[in-house]
Amino acid sequence: MLNHLKKLGPGLIFAGAAIGVSHLVQSTRAGADFGFGLVWALLLVNLFKYPFFQFGPRYALATGESLVEGYNKLGKWVLVSYFLLSFATMFTIQTAVTIVMASLASFIIFDFQPIFIGSVAFSSIQIWTVILLVICIGILILGRYELLDRLMKFIIVILTICTIIAVFSSASKEGVQLNFEQVFPDSSKWAFLIAFMGWMPAPLDISIWHSLWALEKKKSNPNFKTKSALFDFNIGYVTTIILGLGFIALGAFVLYNSGEKLETTAASFASQLINIYTTSLGDWAYVIIAIAALTTMFSTTLTTFDASPRVMSRTTRLVTNYKYINTYSLWLTVLFVGTLIIFFFLSSELGTLVKTATILSFLTAPFYAIANYKLITSKHVNTKWHPKKGLKILSWLGIIFLIGFSAWYLTIL
Repeated sequence: MLNHLKKLGPGLIFAGAAIGVSHLVQSTRAGADFGFGLVWALLLVNLFKYPFFQFGPRYALATGESLVEGYNKLGKWVLVSYFLLSFATMFTIQTAVTIVMASLASFIIFDFQPIFIGSVAFSSIQIWTVILLVICIGILILGRYELLDRLMKFIIVILTICTIIAVFSSASKEGVQLNFEQVFPDSSKWAFLIAFMGWMPAPLDISIWHSLWALEKKKSNPNFKTKSALFDFNIGYVTTIILGLGFIALGAFVLYNSGEKLETTAASFASQLINIYTTSLGDWAYVIIAIAALTTMFSTTLTTFDASPRVMSRTTRLVTNYKYINTYSLWLTVLFVGTLIIFFFLSSELGTLVKTATILSFLTAPFYAIANYKLITSKHVNTKWHPKKGLKILSWLGIIFLIGFSAWYLTIL
């Protein structure tokens, strides 16, 4: 067991990327608006997305290449489609997670007080957005995967402990009633349902990122093989489910039927999120919660800021057939500039931005599901590592689920 624990890495980086907006924002909102009524949606979408996330590290360690190279083997059109989908969503995704992170930092450190540079006043959220993205660039250029690997083990442990304590503390308060009746939202909330499932536990394209992280882990640890990668992935995946349920519980215990609504602006939501924890645990826990929230969103900001340029660089290389060109730094710069542009225009619309990003992620999920399944069952993978019958059936059901819900949503728009 200790040997397995030493090999943990990409699965926790996956968890770090997943446990961010989907959990802090969307799961908390689900609990605030529906109590425990959307637990069915969380469990179903995690179940049906599971195979397609798992195929990322499975394919990488079984073949020695990432899903990006695999998509190229399925056909150039698959790779080009992925490139276009990724380009269309990466700026919105990065902006959504960065705004939440910057808002938390601004609230905790400066209490949203403006910052003066000379005689010009700037919003502390704007300043923190730039600072955090610059810090991310520095870490990624200097440390790359190794530092990311070490940071994530620490971050995930802190958040998990804090969230579990907060849930049990809020559940034990006098007057708290448990009602696990499941509900299907009325028509006014259908968009939220799709958005909630879109990033729960994460967008499906993170499976491509995970395949790259698994290969990086293999470079630093030759003993990290396919079975180790699957064990590592399962640990990370179960962690995201537990914390998703934890944030639903916090929203349900603290906000549901309280008359208080979850805020949609980044600044107001940041302060409200911290207050949810301190209401549950007491003011003494403020520092612990602040650290947990900051580290969680920083992990998501950092991992997404690393992964998008990484996959776009590799995809560019394959699409253009220039095998030796490395455009990682170029894509890092493009993502930095694009994120800032969107941020300065939409920073006050956290709710709209998150909804747009999450719905887009859900609607594109069938593409990744079908591509990942087709690839892992293809001739390019040793039959030893093809999914067993049970996992294949779950994959078919998952594809039907994702296509069905996407088609349903598009027909009601």
